[in-house]
Amino acid sequence: MADYYQLIVEKREKIGISATKTLRRNGKIPANYYYKGQDNINLVLDTKGLFHALHSGSRVFEVELEGDLQYVMIKEIQYHPVTENILHVDLMRVRRDVKMTITVPIHLEGDAVGINEGGVLSHLLTNIEIECLPIDVPEFIPVDVTELEMNSSLSVGDIVVSGEYTILTDQEVAIATITPPKEEEEPVVDLEEGEEGEEGEEGEGTADDEKSDDDQAEGGDTKEEKTE
Repeated sequence: MADYYQLIVEKREKIGISATKTLRRNGKIPANYYYKGQDNINLVLDTKGLFHALHSGSRVFEVELEGDLQYVMIKEIQYHPVTENILHVDLMRVRRDVKMTITVPIHLEGDAVGINEGGVLSHLLTNIEIECLPIDVPEFIPVDVTELEMNSSLSVGDIVVSGEYTILTDQEVAIATITPPKEEEEPVVDLEEGEEGEEGEEGEGTADDEKSDDDQAEGGDTKEEKTE
């Protein structure tokens, strides 16, 4: 029989903003317990105990409610947007002998050949839906991208299943691709009009200079004639 990390829970009698703030100041976290066909139960978790549970590597936890041992998974955790402290936890009861559908993250592993060729790796699918017993829920699904070449892709159908689970996501969905980097287009500057303007100005200046030289030459001839 597998060992489960035990979460220490207490029933939460008081609810509301004031009661919740008091709990957090005392190192406690408000939580809710869900099970299909039953009313939700308001609970209290110890902050340190939850921290250790989250780092235990387990996905299924044991809890004791009213003297009855039950098994739960963490359905959702709400974090403070600034401090990232845990504000609230949702626990979902599971049955160890009944398969469940759950979404787990995909982790890309290895150095893709296409990256060494100058390509760009795009991680398109970050989570995948699987079916398995609660005890067999993996922390993540590893996907090896080592052989991924330039202009190629990996799809869900390429995943090598290494655990006791069945993949439910469409086999044709792409997980990752390697594509060439986008070439940056150099800005085209139209200088034709400006260049013509400059040339025109230079041309006009030359003509004026020539005219001035001619005038000076004519003036010089007239002066010499008068002297004679």
